[in-house]
Amino acid sequence: NGTRIKCICKRLLLFSLSFAFSTAAQQRSTGDDCGPEDPPDEPRHLLNENSLELKATKLEEQVRVLTERYQRALTDSENVRRRTQKFVEDAKIFGIQSFCRDLVEVADILEKTTESTTGGEHDDPTLTLKKICEGLSLIESKLQSIFVKHGLQKMNPIGGKYDPYDHEIVCHVPAEEMQPGTVALVTLDGYKLHGRTIRHAHVGVAVESHE
Repeated sequence: NGTRIKCICKRLLLFSLSFAFSTAAQQRSTGDDCGPEDPPDEPRHLLNENSLELKATKLEEQVRVLTERYQRALTDSENVRRRTQKFVEDAKIFGIQSFCRDLVEVADILEKTTESTTGGEHDDPTLTLKKICEGLSLIESKLQSIFVKHGLQKMNPIGGKYDPYDHEIVCHVPAEEMQPGTVALVTLDGYKLHGRTIRHAHVGVAVESHE
């Protein structure tokens, strides 16, 4: 991260400065051992100091560049996080948009059925009842087709073996022509969404009669 980069750069700068000062000190120590007739080493010291200043300037520039890069990367990462969060929120809100659009068609059928059965006072009751039955049948068929389209499937456990992961026993039924432990009746339909049980079927399980 950016803090580690700054620490590394500072350590490099301190190491370079320490090495340069150590070299300069050795050079001064060597100069002290020389006789009085040895020439002074001042120009070389000035050159070393200028070189150290140049190195320090370069290191500071590298630190600045790395810091800017880190800040830009941090900003980009935050922007990506915000966009991803917005996408997830939208998916939660509008994830059932297609399902809701299909359910609107069921609402339309229900509304038309209601309108057709509340016409006049002298309507034939038999004809009215027939219209209601036809409307309800159409609604049930349309709902099941919508469920299948969206991966929602009604269980059909009658005759199958009882499964505690899919079924909930509400009663026991004497086993006449069915094997004990199989589902004999369903009091409440169960449903699976893409293979996962979202509502257990309430069933009656066949058991041996003890007469």
